[in-house]
Amino acid sequence: MIRLVALLSLVAASGHCDVLIANRAIPSRSIIAAEDVSVAAQSVQGTYTTPEEVIGREARVTLYPGRPIRRGDVGAPAVVERNQVVPLRYATGGLFIETEGRALARAGVGDLIRVMNITSRTTVTGRVAPDGTIEVGK
Repeated sequence: MIRLVALLSLVAASGHCDVLIANRAIPSRSIIAAEDVSVAAQSVQGTYTTPEEVIGREARVTLYPGRPIRRGDVGAPAVVERNQVVPLRYATGGLFIETEGRALARAGVGDLIRVMNITSRTTVTGRVAPDGTIEVGK
């Protein structure tokens, strides 16, 4: 009987963990500040647990008050906007090619993004560099 009580208390204690929730409605494309979020005791998988994980990042979707903030809801602040003309860079060994492309989505530093090469009209995928250049083939 004692073992059963101990097991039930252990299961009950592990059922709840801290999750991060929005304190107010945060529109998409907004940068999240410290006063915008707080920690609540809930049991939701795939969510952030500490404010440090989201402060200074950009809301990718509208975040509603009292709802947990999920992993896909925030990302790096966008440095490339949809339809923006961006430099495409491919470098390997001694070969270095640079041309212009048109971004097909918004993206932040480190994100993968699809870009249409303006010259050849082909679509390639590359990673966004801090200066807004798209690095292809790495």
